[in-house]
Amino acid sequence: MRRRTFLSLIGGAAAASTNVVRAQHPPIPVVGILASVAADPYAPVVAAIKDGLRDVGYVDGQNVMFEYRWAEGVYERLPAQAADLVRAGVNLLMLIGGGPALNAAKRATSTIPMVFTIGEDPVKAGAVAAINHPGGNITGVSLLSVLTEAKRLQLLHGLLPQAVDIGVVVNPNNPQSSEQSEALQAAARTLGLSARVFNADSATGIDELFAGLAKDPVGALIVAGDAFFNTRAEQLVALSAHNAIPTIYVYRLFAATGGLASYGPSLTGAYRQAGNYAGRILRGEKPADLPVQQVEKFEFVINLRTAKALSLTIPPNLLALADEVIE
Repeated sequence: MRRRTFLSLIGGAAAASTNVVRAQHPPIPVVGILASVAADPYAPVVAAIKDGLRDVGYVDGQNVMFEYRWAEGVYERLPAQAADLVRAGVNLLMLIGGGPALNAAKRATSTIPMVFTIGEDPVKAGAVAAINHPGGNITGVSLLSVLTEAKRLQLLHGLLPQAVDIGVVVNPNNPQSSEQSEALQAAARTLGLSARVFNADSATGIDELFAGLAKDPVGALIVAGDAFFNTRAEQLVALSAHNAIPTIYVYRLFAATGGLASYGPSLTGAYRQAGNYAGRILRGEKPADLPVQQVEKFEFVINLRTAKALSLTIPPNLLALADEVIE
């Protein structure tokens, strides 16, 4: 056999071998993270998503990759970021930060599978057709945070029974802000309290809110659930402390930052559930067939250091009820 013919045969065999290898190793799927929030405060959430994916066999950098887009609380960025992820050809969209990210993703694609984690009723929000049979390309986890507003007020009332004038902070850009306000005002009437609603949708707005409260104070404060507020935890906690206003929040991150108390769903638990769903979809299951899950874990956290700074004595029954006491 001539040398040229032999080398040609060898080259053909190598090419065929390469094609076989490529056929055996399909491209690594890419998960697009579309987030209405900033990256740093949500690092534990991203870790929880990756834990959920790992539970079903997907490990970051080995058989799944990620593309991130962070709106950092500027919701106007989300439509362009969602469109950018769609153009990038991601295999699945993970939505962080509730309704704003979900709405932007829905406008960007009706075919790429997506998994949400939102506080509002996903049917009322138009995310899915039904809880048990979502239909379309979307499913996810419901945080039920609006349904816990009344419970949050009850706990605050237990911590400060003498406080009858309660302030409620909502983000007017949040699609569920009206529902949050109405739920808290109704709960306040049931307890014989009054609830004043305050709007804040920016860092400057938060500063202005507390400047107003310094002149016209409330007995205590509730900060409603909102992705933007989560990114401003340090600012909200610091201003509450500076003005000596006892404040209860939704998520543990606020109590860990120095807030008096928090009650609500476990964010990391919910996003681990969402990551698990993402892995199942990457393995071939369809979002339309995966029922919307409810968050499995709620947590009540009390910060005793903050209570002491506010000269508050926490009733023993509430200490016993707490899932975590920060000392």
